[in-house]
Amino acid sequence: MSQMKLRARLLMGTISLVGAFAAPELAYAQETSQTLVQTPAAAQDAAARKADASAPAQAPDADLAATPGAAGGDILVVGNRYDATALQMRSANTTNVLSADDLAHTAVHNVAEALGLLPGINVMNTGSAFAGGVDGASRGEGMFVSVRGLNAEYNLNLINGVNVAQGNPYSRGVQLSLLPPSGLQTIVLNKTSQPDMLGDAIGGTIDFRTPSAFDYSDSMRASVTAGGRLESRARAYGKSGLGYNVGGDFSTKFGPDKQFGFYASGFYDIRHYANSLVGGIQASGCCDFGYDFAVQNADGSNPSNLDPAANLILTGANFGMSSGSTERYGGNATFDWRPDDDTAVYARFTYAQANTEQNSHLTQIIGMNKQTGSNGTPLGNGLYAPIISNVSTRFWYETNPALAKLGTAQIGGEKHLGALTVTPNIFYSWGTNARPNHIEVAARTLGTDGNGLAFGGGTLFGYNNGYPVPLLTPALSTALNNIPGMPAAGGAPEYTPQTSSQKKGGAKLDLRYDFEGSPLQFIKVGARIEKSRRMLTNRDYTVPNYGGATTFGDLGLISKTYPSVWPGRYGWAVPEIDQSKLFALFDKLGGATDATIDTCGSNPINSFNCNTQRATETVYATYAMAQVDVGDLQLIPGVRYEHTDIHNTFWVTPNVNGVTGTGAFDSNVARFDALLPSIAANYRPNRESVYRASVWTSYVRPPFLQLGGGTNTAVSGGVTTITQGNPDLKAIRALNIDASGEWDFNQGGHIMLAGFYKHLRNYIYDNGSSAGIVTGTNVGVTQGTVTYKPQNGGSGDIYGIELAARQKLSALPGFLSGFGVSGNITRQWTKVDVLGDGTRMDRIQNAPDLLANAQLFYESGPVTFDINYNHAGSYVSIYDTLGKGSKWDNVWVRPINRVDLHLGFAATDTMKLDVSVSNVFNTYSYWAHIGKNSLAVSDIVNSGTTSLLTATWKL
Repeated sequence: MSQMKLRARLLMGTISLVGAFAAPELAYAQETSQTLVQTPAAAQDAAARKADASAPAQAPDADLAATPGAAGGDILVVGNRYDATALQMRSANTTNVLSADDLAHTAVHNVAEALGLLPGINVMNTGSAFAGGVDGASRGEGMFVSVRGLNAEYNLNLINGVNVAQGNPYSRGVQLSLLPPSGLQTIVLNKTSQPDMLGDAIGGTIDFRTPSAFDYSDSMRASVTAGGRLESRARAYGKSGLGYNVGGDFSTKFGPDKQFGFYASGFYDIRHYANSLVGGIQASGCCDFGYDFAVQNADGSNPSNLDPAANLILTGANFGMSSGSTERYGGNATFDWRPDDDTAVYARFTYAQANTEQNSHLTQIIGMNKQTGSNGTPLGNGLYAPIISNVSTRFWYETNPALAKLGTAQIGGEKHLGALTVTPNIFYSWGTNARPNHIEVAARTLGTDGNGLAFGGGTLFGYNNGYPVPLLTPALSTALNNIPGMPAAGGAPEYTPQTSSQKKGGAKLDLRYDFEGSPLQFIKVGARIEKSRRMLTNRDYTVPNYGGATTFGDLGLISKTYPSVWPGRYGWAVPEIDQSKLFALFDKLGGATDATIDTCGSNPINSFNCNTQRATETVYATYAMAQVDVGDLQLIPGVRYEHTDIHNTFWVTPNVNGVTGTGAFDSNVARFDALLPSIAANYRPNRESVYRASVWTSYVRPPFLQLGGGTNTAVSGGVTTITQGNPDLKAIRALNIDASGEWDFNQGGHIMLAGFYKHLRNYIYDNGSSAGIVTGTNVGVTQGTVTYKPQNGGSGDIYGIELAARQKLSALPGFLSGFGVSGNITRQWTKVDVLGDGTRMDRIQNAPDLLANAQLFYESGPVTFDINYNHAGSYVSIYDTLGKGSKWDNVWVRPINRVDLHLGFAATDTMKLDVSVSNVFNTYSYWAHIGKNSLAVSDIVNSGTTSLLTATWKL
């Protein structure tokens, strides 16, 4: 058997070998967790490309033997958009692919944002990490993605086929912002699943892929990349806003018959940012209560004939600057040994780390006293307007650092024994998401009455294009511009270290038997075991005072003052805090000791352990599937079974007759069984078209925090309130139906149309850091015990249509033939019974009704040019944020519209320059508000534009 045939056969496994660096000499091979099919026409396409030595090879086929006669097919590559299209055409399931070239033509910060180029993907720049809401969004980069209307925890993330560790604290979602687009070169999004894929994915399975030495045609090759960046919002504050990136990779094939291959790559990048923010929702919770109703009943409630969201007014808000840096580094390494035509052995390693430093300097305007209801201003007809008085101007500084790590390691191989293929694999992954140095301190004005500055009006804010405009009196303006002179009061230094990590490892074995001369093409079976360990800690330390300081300036923490808290919009000053001096002050005033820990009360043992949770999870899986070809019709039936054991350990705090005792660790066990049948059909009447249909089942296990959680008891009046986890939660189950068609045309044209439907049962929504999802508010309970614990919701439905198209305008004359257009649009509808009792039918979280991308591109000779437009419609991000037991106070995120530019120039055969500008028109990067049609109480972030200059040398 020739080396070329061997490499084709090696594509038949289930482990991803994958990825591709954007280089024209690349020859690419891969194995994936899904079955990909090469038709006889595909070999003709590959041969045609071979005739053009300047073109990359065609897209890869992970399972060439799935088609009769394809086992001797050519080695194919994903290097550019045309190759990615070919991969999608040949796939047995519905996929979208980002090639190395796609990633190089973007102006994004990380792979989460790059995924937003694909149909059905919504990118969120905040979520269930330690820093959520406007805190997370003010970093100014995408963090999580939803797929086809389903949040991050409903999707699986793989690196080279390895199910990566989920280090996030409050959900099973993976924070993708630690992965830069330069670190992983090819991304395959599987929107449908088959039995040989992991079963706990309802939205989709995202596979990030890295190369091996055998993916390149040269025996030895290397490349080096270097670049710089500039962030405009940081420049507006007078900061440098500069950053840079360096990277490189090297591959070699060696040995008497080139049977050994080694590939290694590394990257480093750093960005410095300073973004502007308004925190209206941020000030609406405990303890500022920065909202009220403009018109009220005598008891202060909203009149029944008025829309409560439209009747909201803002009575307190934060205005600030979020600044810091994100430093990322990591790399990949691959070793391959192919001793003979029927044997392959490999080892793969990937690592990525992101260290984010975030400092939020927030000026605050809070109406501390409110005369509401009948104590307010009479409006007639029994209605009143509130009177806001004793307005406090404040300053609040907090850090939201993030330490994120993600690594994978695996060894495996493939052995062909006649018609039998044996594919073993051992894998390991580890991940961390921590907030190690979260510290905060505050100052505030105090009037003679101890309550703040007098104001005495019906509202504190007007609006300009939806942005709140404080109605400042001279006294308020003076106080805001003299934060060093504010009294040292309102929040002594408080330190809250938080950690979250997971380690997982396991093994799997796949067996495949191929048949010849029969409609039955193959039978494939496999087994897998995976075990993981989870750890979460969250502790709080507060020193008793400011050490005798009279004013905030006396503390010696201020390093610099900026003249404008939001340049061009809000004109009062904001100081910058020296974080090292704040930690020194904290240590001087008591530090992190048993005397200062107050996480859950005054008992230091309880406070140290109450937010600690450990868990082990073991998953056993097996599957069987087959492929039957009847003419141009391909049928793939199969079934997968998964059994999961989860052991949770958590702290239980007792309370007897209102007296809190010293707690102890307890544990519980949760078990899940999932039988997941599926069937897929693919019809390929010719090489230019394919029609797919599939029905498949999947599930998602509940988050660890909700299954375990600590048991805490609080007594107020005659009511004892118990909050605890729920090991009896059910897994979310889904029936999925998908149908799609793809058509390839001459002259660079391609269209893909897909429709999908998902029916969910036992829905669980993302409740952030809270374990309690309750089915009622227990309003009116004055005696007895009330228990709050997570509960499954009811059923939900998601359905939608996706359309993607690309056309190179080759028929135009002259240089115009280099132009082309592409785009995609997704229209989806979602509805779910949030609480499971039929009282709250709502949209599913983080699921816009409309998503779209459009691109005008130019490709001719050494020049490439792209104008990219991205639109994400409005969506619900948080349910019932004010705790009103309704959906009028849901948090909605406004539509995002962004335009990016890219220009590439191949100066020589070995050097290429790329210039990109993200968010050319400086639109807001995040705008959330309470109520679907009200902007009165909003969180807003502006992160400006980002410009990138990158040079790549092939050595």
